[in-house]
Amino acid sequence: MTGPAANYSTLPSAIGENEPAADLAARLEALLFVSAGPVAPARLAEVLGCSTAEIDAGVRQLEAGLARRGLRVQHHGAGLQLTTSPLVAADIERYLNLESSVHLTRAALETLAIIAYQQPATRPHIDSIRGVNSETSLHTLLRYGLIEETGRGEGPGRPILYVTTQDFLQQFGLGGLAELPPIEEPPPVASPAPSGSTPES
Repeated sequence: MTGPAANYSTLPSAIGENEPAADLAARLEALLFVSAGPVAPARLAEVLGCSTAEIDAGVRQLEAGLARRGLRVQHHGAGLQLTTSPLVAADIERYLNLESSVHLTRAALETLAIIAYQQPATRPHIDSIRGVNSETSLHTLLRYGLIEETGRGEGPGRPILYVTTQDFLQQFGLGGLAELPPIEEPPPVASPAPSGSTPES
């Protein structure tokens, strides 16, 4: 003898029927949370059935909501990803037994700065700015995962093109390349006064 069969037909509609619908920012947060890597806004728009302009507005809303929390939206290339905030980096490093920081030489930092601001950059271009061979610095930055190769240039020998990585943004606490500090322009050099003239008082 068996009991009455269970009726599950109403279960899906019953679950969450009294819950308010999630707003776009919450839906974006959920998708970015489960994504294994950066996601293009067009893909998010496709999944959520809205325009990329609405995705941009939703991302701004999400970023405002995360401002004082342990997560942030990171912009890398054309993709978006949810990452931990630099405000909690020290806690995460202790929890995961990571090194407190990446230790870079002055030469490596110079090379990294050139790539960050002028990417994609080739080694000949970097060498011309620094005035020295940058091969060792490039190997160091590649080993730490702060830069990556992204193809080859059109110049003689088809030199390798280097760009910064998502790990670079995470390491320096940047939400995207747009957050790089502006480059300070050197003060203008005053022209020598013409012979026989007197300086202004």
